[in-house]
Amino acid sequence: MPGPHSVKFNFDLPVKMRDGTILYADVFRPEISDSVPALLQRTPYDKSSSASRTGTLDAVRAAMNGYAVVIQDVRGRYKSEGEFYTFVNEMNDGSDTIEWLADQPWCSGSVGMFGVSYVGATQWLAAKSDVSPLKGIAPGVTASDYHEGWAWQGGAFELGFNLSWAMGALTTANWGNLSRRLSLDEGGLDQIIEAKDNLSDGFYHLPMKEMPHLKDGLAPYYYDWLAHPDYDDYWKSICIEESHSDISVPSFNFGGWYDVFLGGTIRNFTRMREMGGSDLSRKGQRLTLGPWVHGGAPLSVSGLHNFGTRASSLAQDLQGRMLRYFDYVLKGEDNGFLEDKPVRIFVMGEDAWRDEDEWPLSRAVDTKYHLRSGGNANTLNGDGRLSIETPNEESPDVYVYNPLLPVPTSGGGLCCDPGFMAAGAFDQRPVETRHDVLVYSTPPLDRDTEVTGPVTVTLFASTSAADTDFTGKLVDVDPSGYARNLTDGIIRARYRVPRTPADFVTPGNVYEYKIDLWATSNLFKKGHQIRLEISSSNFPRFDRNTNTGAQIGTDGDFVSALQTIFHTPQYPSHVTLPIVPRD
Repeated sequence: MPGPHSVKFNFDLPVKMRDGTILYADVFRPEISDSVPALLQRTPYDKSSSASRTGTLDAVRAAMNGYAVVIQDVRGRYKSEGEFYTFVNEMNDGSDTIEWLADQPWCSGSVGMFGVSYVGATQWLAAKSDVSPLKGIAPGVTASDYHEGWAWQGGAFELGFNLSWAMGALTTANWGNLSRRLSLDEGGLDQIIEAKDNLSDGFYHLPMKEMPHLKDGLAPYYYDWLAHPDYDDYWKSICIEESHSDISVPSFNFGGWYDVFLGGTIRNFTRMREMGGSDLSRKGQRLTLGPWVHGGAPLSVSGLHNFGTRASSLAQDLQGRMLRYFDYVLKGEDNGFLEDKPVRIFVMGEDAWRDEDEWPLSRAVDTKYHLRSGGNANTLNGDGRLSIETPNEESPDVYVYNPLLPVPTSGGGLCCDPGFMAAGAFDQRPVETRHDVLVYSTPPLDRDTEVTGPVTVTLFASTSAADTDFTGKLVDVDPSGYARNLTDGIIRARYRVPRTPADFVTPGNVYEYKIDLWATSNLFKKGHQIRLEISSSNFPRFDRNTNTGAQIGTDGDFVSALQTIFHTPQYPSHVTLPIVPRD
């Protein structure tokens, strides 16, 4: 609701960093003589844009309710000086800005932060610095680790996100700043716009590290991400998970079932709730998960599926809930915030919100649904099935993965160019007609079945290659055959053991692979089917494994791989689903 105060504005306030670099900020604050808490958004996406001013938290609304809202261009972006390089400056620059804010005569000395995506990263990285005026953060749709779950997932390069983000929001959109620093001309802008408008060419470019459009200082970080597939020192210093136990502020986390950073949003909540550096940081964690795609003000439609009016963040007044959180942690209002249930989830299928005491739900029963077939699970017309019964000695399922003809991405947790990769829920039947996609389904369910929590595929498989990928996707199939994707994941054979150096497989040997499908909440209604897809590509969401075992990003050659999926008493491939009992 609008607050009682009128609002004054100050634009392009200079803030000096410890190295002398000047960053610029806009300020919206109530027109009163009293000092008030400050809410800071540090963004690479233009402090003056309507998205920055209203998308995640309406700056005028917050100022009317007694907050000084400060929106700052991070280093090297738009108005601010310096060179932008992802993540590395956000700890010190965030700390310096917070200290500057706390010293302003109109600030009470208490500072909160808000924002989504990379703006969530600027919050967590500032929180790592343990700067004392920072009392709370509200990060949305953001990660807990900028290696796993941002640049990489399951050992695969997140090509679709990485390239579209770097080429679009980070380069084309920031051309004015880049051209001043690098003395670029308009011809260069025309070239990068043409490359952005033909993004598929970039997805298919090989070797990946030789993709030319971001070279010459435009986005050096893109090539550095690609050059560091292992979790090494490049990533460790900026990893949030390495510092959860040292972070002492609470956080209001929100994310989407179809968000590219869903896994990290959940891990920030669960790990901080368990090991946060103060009692308030543990008790003050909040998590909201809707049926949303990546963005600051999610709506009720994800992909081609409408989850209903009440599904949107506007209907939930997410901004109002965020302000109530800040009223408690910054103003000290006794508004019952700590008595609220910490988790709010949207149960798809039922299309209803529910508050919970925890995540994951302790009442959920992890249930193994085994992959079964007579050896012909290829396509949705095959004989693949899911069963809680342990498999007998059954023939394996076999398919050929050809990197020249990868399985196309069809919805899911995507960002950042919907013209080439639309996020959300889509009918998966066109994908399921491919012979390199194995399809396993339950019979039509005889009762409503709720799956809420983490989802993992355990696959026993062999390959003819030295390295390859395996993918999994959970799907809800209605009686008409419409197959709505819920969540998916990937594992690269050489990185099948997380956080360890590459370890190539021996062709023909059977290995166990764990595919993390992150999480979902979905009511499979009576008459629907639970379905699992298994394949070896999801392109361009993830880069194509060339199957040669070459260093990632350097290879221009491909070989096809013969993939064999086993389901026997010795090799019981299965998906583990958290089944929530319902009355």
